[in-house]
Amino acid sequence: MFGLGINHDFHLYSKPTDMRKSFNGLCGLIAKDLVTPASNGTVYIFINKARDKVKLLHWQNGGFVLYYKRLEQGRFELPNYDPEVGSIGLDYSQLVLLIDGVFINNLQRKKRYELAV
Repeated sequence: MFGLGINHDFHLYSKPTDMRKSFNGLCGLIAKDLVTPASNGTVYIFINKARDKVKLLHWQNGGFVLYYKRLEQGRFELPNYDPEVGSIGLDYSQLVLLIDGVFINNLQRKKRYELAV
């Protein structure tokens, strides 16, 4: 079950990642390059150099969860970004589109009603 939703923060790690890394290796990248603890509840998205594999690292109650997807054909299309930036913030709908293979660079959102709090 995909236990992620609109209430999570998502950050796409900006450098290509070695997909042999698991929990500790990915946590090390977050600590070193993003200077933040991996256990802060943010979902970190890692994509390899060939852009055919993606891993999502997320801290849930009591431990890390790692989601992994490998494409049999095609590549993940990444948004344009400055490679010097450590990570790019995405929202849930952008994450779903990225995982489903939709190019998210030039999407325009329509105005929606938001309840004032």
